[in-house]
Amino acid sequence: MSSREAQQPTITLPRFGKVVWLLPAAYFLHIIEEYIGGFPAWVTHDVHGSFDDTGFAINNFAFMLILLTLVYLNFRKSTTLRGVLLVVFASANLFWDALFHLFMTPLLDRYSPGVVTAMLLYYPICTLVGAVIIKEKILTPRQLVLALLGGLALFGFVVWYGLFHFAT
Repeated sequence: MSSREAQQPTITLPRFGKVVWLLPAAYFLHIIEEYIGGFPAWVTHDVHGSFDDTGFAINNFAFMLILLTLVYLNFRKSTTLRGVLLVVFASANLFWDALFHLFMTPLLDRYSPGVVTAMLLYYPICTLVGAVIIKEKILTPRQLVLALLGGLALFGFVVWYGLFHFAT
């Protein structure tokens, strides 16, 4: 090994079984920010959707339950199918949701409740989890990209159904 190769720093990624638990932890903090920031009122008044505190609580309880289940299943034994399901669901609720908050803040020229945790937690954690998924060969890069696109479709449906289908 040359002296130049010896000087280059190496990055050691954490194991998937540990890093995957960051997803529900970040989601929990995001729910708190959205609640404190008045996300249901923001959706109703600023985005012109239809959302209330009950819908917010039910949606987030259901989404957290699904996310925890998928994380636990992947923690116990990760398979390609379990990895795809986790990436589809987690990307819809974290990765694509962060883009939604980032886009809506300047569009409405107003704070989008959830944008802080989305930017500070969601993108770094999603990037880390994605890198570990590839490194540990849970998914191929192609499978990861397709699962992310599936998450985008799921996110689009959740936003339409959960926020706008009741709007008048």
